[in-house]
Amino acid sequence: MQFTFDAPTVIRMKRDGGTLPDAAIDWVIDAYTHGRVADEQMSALLMAIFLRGMTPAEIAQWTAAMVNSGERLDFTDLRRGGKPLALVDKHSTGGVGDKITIPLVPVVMACGGAVPQAAGRGLGHTGGTLDKLESIPGFTAEISKSQIRQQLCDLGAAIFAAGELAPADRKIYALRDITATTESLPLIASSVMSKKIAEGTRALVLDTKVGSGAFLKTEKESRELARTMVELGTSHGLTTSALLTDMSTPLGRAVGNLVEVTESMDVLAGGGPSDVVELTLALAAEMLDAAGIDGVDPAQTLRDGSAMDRFRALVAAQGGNLSQPLRLRTSVETITAPRNGTMGDIDAMAVGLAVWRLGAGRSVPGERVQSGAGLLIHRRPGEPVSAGQALFTLSTETPERFEAAIAELDGAWSVGDAAPPARPLIIDRITSGD
Repeated sequence: MQFTFDAPTVIRMKRDGGTLPDAAIDWVIDAYTHGRVADEQMSALLMAIFLRGMTPAEIAQWTAAMVNSGERLDFTDLRRGGKPLALVDKHSTGGVGDKITIPLVPVVMACGGAVPQAAGRGLGHTGGTLDKLESIPGFTAEISKSQIRQQLCDLGAAIFAAGELAPADRKIYALRDITATTESLPLIASSVMSKKIAEGTRALVLDTKVGSGAFLKTEKESRELARTMVELGTSHGLTTSALLTDMSTPLGRAVGNLVEVTESMDVLAGGGPSDVVELTLALAAEMLDAAGIDGVDPAQTLRDGSAMDRFRALVAAQGGNLSQPLRLRTSVETITAPRNGTMGDIDAMAVGLAVWRLGAGRSVPGERVQSGAGLLIHRRPGEPVSAGQALFTLSTETPERFEAAIAELDGAWSVGDAAPPARPLIIDRITSGD
């Protein structure tokens, strides 16, 4: 029997707690992609999914429908040195100060991997890799399929906007950003995996965040998300694993767009914050294992400069200019310590929202983000603090934003007499069947 669907019926079905049939999911994704379902209607459906959830079967069908909404890239014919490329990618579920893709991709390149990185823009309080890289003068992520293929063969990576990959997700992603429907396990899992399945990688490592700065706050929810994504990847033929990592405190000392690129380059130069280095190397090891590459030390690529060389080559290939210092004209405000003591915990969500208020994120689809909007953390949890010492530096191109940004930080940090309890950065590893 041929069923005919309409948007109100599908919305009502999910609103009332029902399970969407496969045919209804296929219809609504196709209809929204081609403009037959309005943004207002999809917003209502996304909120219904946010509130009512989805079954594993619904998530799998929603993901498959988004994959099928556009093309799938295929790099299986590509060779380097007469051998198939060791294709592998990584995706983070979103965090604050999470610039890991920027140093990680060059490290994997320098170790012999090939990374087809379909990256995203900022979503809610979390930054986007494309927004960060586009703060480099001239850099573009809008590159052709032929250029992606050429860069994978010649350099070992391409970082690109999804384009025609999962176009349904591109539209839904932008809508989630402005309708308070980002923190939904089904929508996160299907968004991540539809792009990654379509981009043509053979192996995938997921960095699934846990804590206040993550979309899902509890370890239980994040584990469920990781398992869901691993099983989705595995069912589509990708070698898939996930690391659960802490996102209670921002990663590193820089949060924003250009400031995160600068900090990433510090890591590539052999320095940088210890937590950023630790996570970069852990994910690199996981990616190399998934790609079947052994006998190489990712840390050596940071020590000998080979990862930095690959980063510069990648940026240049995509039009970026790193020959000049990365500086922008911005206004600056500083928050100082009220007393001597030890820096306490810093709430990652509050920092992410503060940076969003400064202009690093969007409040309407397609809004220009500020490359110079950001925040520097001068004292991380557990570090000694002196009265009057700078704790945070905020920057923006529009000074009228400072008041709202500083208000977001109210109560989000403290200076005490003792260091807060230490938390492991890497909590667990999840593979298919766990």
